Amino acid sequence: MPEITFQDLSLAEPIQRALLTKGYTTPSPIQAQAIPVLLEGHDLLACAQTGTGKTAAFALPILDGFARNPRKPFRRGVRCLILTPTRELAVQVTESFKSYGEGLGLKIGMVFGGVSEKPQIKALYGGLDVLVATVGRLLDLKQQGHVDISQVDTFILDEADRMLDMGFIRDIRKIAAAIPQQRHTLLFSATMAPEITELANTLLHQPKEIRIAPQGTTAENIDQHVCFVKKADKPNLLLNLVKAHQDATSKKELSLIFSRTKHGAKNLAKKLCSAGIEADSLHGNKSQNARQKTLDQYKRGDVRVLVATDVAARGIDVKNITLVINFDLPMESDAYVHRIGRTARAGESGRAVSFCSEDEVALLRQVEKLIKRSVPVFPHDWHAAPIEQHHTSGAPAQKPKQGGGGGGKRPPRRGVPRQGGGQSRGKAKSGRPQNDRAPSGGFRKAASGRRSNRSRGRS
Repeated sequence: MPEITFQDLSLAEPIQRALLTKGYTTPSPIQAQAIPVLLEGHDLLACAQTGTGKTAAFALPILDGFARNPRKPFRRGVRCLILTPTRELAVQVTESFKSYGEGLGLKIGMVFGGVSEKPQIKALYGGLDVLVATVGRLLDLKQQGHVDISQVDTFILDEADRMLDMGFIRDIRKIAAAIPQQRHTLLFSATMAPEITELANTLLHQPKEIRIAPQGTTAENIDQHVCFVKKADKPNLLLNLVKAHQDATSKKELSLIFSRTKHGAKNLAKKLCSAGIEADSLHGNKSQNARQKTLDQYKRGDVRVLVATDVAARGIDVKNITLVINFDLPMESDAYVHRIGRTARAGESGRAVSFCSEDEVALLRQVEKLIKRSVPVFPHDWHAAPIEQHHTSGAPAQKPKQGGGGGGKRPPRRGVPRQGGGQSRGKAKSGRPQNDRAPSGGFRKAASGRRSNRSRGRS
């Protein structure tokens, strides 16, 4: 059977032109399956592992709908609303829409916390075709009357599992209750936990379902290893691995290191810099502008090593990351899949090395249970045989305390406000939709005929 190409998909000519300019000819599996379904106007529940091209899978058909049904957005209004869990993912999704829809003349904007509201309010005033938003900031602006979502005709939840992990389920339901009952709804997730299925049942109407990979699946092109090492020897092992990787690869190839804590990420980046390695850190204590500046430098290769918390486990799509190191194993096993998914993207290959100290044996077992395989051991000068023996013996092991690790003792908190997810959790009152008209843009109407008027998305 011949391989499908983007030219085989009935996307509008300006979109095809943008794809050719970027050199994209063959869709990924999630794109090849999702785009035809969405072009027909169906609701969609899609599960695919990280790094498989989910953003383009929904961006391209949405843009096609705008190309075929142009309509000027009304003041403070939004035609397509996309919710993301983090600022970084919001930026990435927005950039993708602007890139693929370059020739369509659309108004595309984003709102998220951690930065001034004023530029976002100004962008919303004239109305937007596409709004990419984090949950807290969107509810804040809605409550203040700066954004009108009563005529949204396409509603998308991106990385829905992450939003549920962050506790946004009630806020998502508030937003869903404030947009029209008749709409196209898409839910994309890297995992398909029961909570995701339950949410989909309340928001989606007779959806098509696509599952590209089972929960916990990691990319085949990632060479995974574990290093059993004492906690005190982790910094030396890290320095050794990073130097060896840089000596053996070109200057274009990047390394990404994950720390469990913000302080740990900052501390490790300083240690690498003092050893002559260009490194920077990315974590929630940095302002949004500082985080974006760090990411831009990393993408350009000005900084070849980035040390980050799980804020970078999802939502950053950086080319040429060929080495991911888990300096600290994640507390939740799902995060392991997302972390190492930052490498081997778009069919490329990559390497992932995880450090396991005595207090992380339970976390490693948790990861191996999820991915349904044992992670091969990588030999090194600081190998801790007793820790490996503890792991393989099956003897009881306790999880470390939340927040431990990261290359240094965490300093006491002194009135520092909690930061996470990149948004403020403002209170908002959601009213009933003022306009339940049939959608006129975003996708072509489904071939199955008139959509049901049944209530969806009510809490």
